[in-house]
Amino acid sequence: MSIQLSAKPEISYLKALLDQCRQDEPIVGGQLNATIGQLRDQAAAIVEELAMPTRRDEEWRFTDLSPLLAVNFQGVEAFFEQFLQHLDLTSLTLPETPDSRLVFVNGVYAPDLSSVRGLPEGVYVGNLAGLPNAYQERIPNYLGKQQAASDVFAALNTSGLTDAAVVWIPKATIVETPIHLLFISTTDDVPVICQPRCLVVAEPGSVVNLIEHYAANVEGCPDIPVNRPYFNNQVTEIWIEDDAQVIHTRNQREAIDGFHIGKTAVTQARNSRYTCNAISLGARLSRHNLEIVQTGEATETTLKGLTMIGGEQVADTHSAVLLNHPHGMTNQLHKCIIDDRAHGVFNGKVFVPQAAQFTNAAQLNRNLLLSAKARVNTKPQLEITADQVKCSHGATVSQLDPEDVFYLQSRGLNETNARNLLIDAFVAEILQRIPVDSLRQRLSQCAMCRTM
Repeated sequence: MSIQLSAKPEISYLKALLDQCRQDEPIVGGQLNATIGQLRDQAAAIVEELAMPTRRDEEWRFTDLSPLLAVNFQGVEAFFEQFLQHLDLTSLTLPETPDSRLVFVNGVYAPDLSSVRGLPEGVYVGNLAGLPNAYQERIPNYLGKQQAASDVFAALNTSGLTDAAVVWIPKATIVETPIHLLFISTTDDVPVICQPRCLVVAEPGSVVNLIEHYAANVEGCPDIPVNRPYFNNQVTEIWIEDDAQVIHTRNQREAIDGFHIGKTAVTQARNSRYTCNAISLGARLSRHNLEIVQTGEATETTLKGLTMIGGEQVADTHSAVLLNHPHGMTNQLHKCIIDDRAHGVFNGKVFVPQAAQFTNAAQLNRNLLLSAKARVNTKPQLEITADQVKCSHGATVSQLDPEDVFYLQSRGLNETNARNLLIDAFVAEILQRIPVDSLRQRLSQCAMCRTM
């Protein structure tokens, strides 16, 4: 089915995407089938009342979706088997996770490419259809519960929900091995849309280290355009219960022809800790909506992000942290390196209402522009109504300091190496926090390659 546009493309385009989503049937059975069906119907009703956002919408003021609307996408199911036959995971897998890896292709579970036998007993990492009955009964308490009625892309994802990656960590379980969630999109002559879904539940006292990775089946460097666009519209929901800890590394490394709209919704209970290392290097146009709600006292949220783009790329990061209880903490640092004619967007919101006394909140967005045509729009926001708090926020936009470059040249480096050394130091503050050695080294190499 191809998409036919009417006089108002932002409306007809969305309706056509919704029609595509409705064609796929859930693969779950039993009691979950009714739950999924209800979620799909509710989400479809929301989508029918909305339109694709435009720059007239405040939340999309700096991100133009026209390039996305110019492409007609088709469903992916017909290409799934064909794609699996030629898939090579060599460059995408991590040596630290040979038996704790879950693979989805175009949003469809690929059991032959996955292995989770290295995980402790009781930990479930798999697809929704294989979820044990004891957990299935609790799915209605988590799945789709963090979705805002105005979020058209998240609703679109739910309207096409057929399956999901599920990570379920039982009470007081510490998972030492990182868990690698690998979501691969196809690139073909026919543009496709896929909508991966992920649900993470960390029960009280548990600890887990997640690597969420988005990539495409391209040969060689994904930064080389091959004129094969695709659209990845994904949603991840994370529930962190009392005293639990989740370390979450999100690596968006889509092919340069791809479009990526992603949402991460996190709910934290009392005394929980959440750390997110969000890396965004790929896609022609990308957006990551990161939303965290603290629902208990003494909760800690640490957000570290790196956006590194060039060429004609557009990368948008929108984050929101809601603290609603005393003694909460949030610390956010997001860095952008923008080259050529690329365009970066950062909008970070921190809400500290009256109930969130003794909050400690810090937010900083630092931007490094490497060319005269590079552009960034940054808008850190801090809304405080509590009075006994310690809060700060800010943003910086700069270029490489010529005096720093000159100093390094005086120590024997040529100009290129001097610039690269300064850029490496800029990104190191983020990349050094990634808790998996091989991934950290790969990302460092990608950053270095882009600055050469």
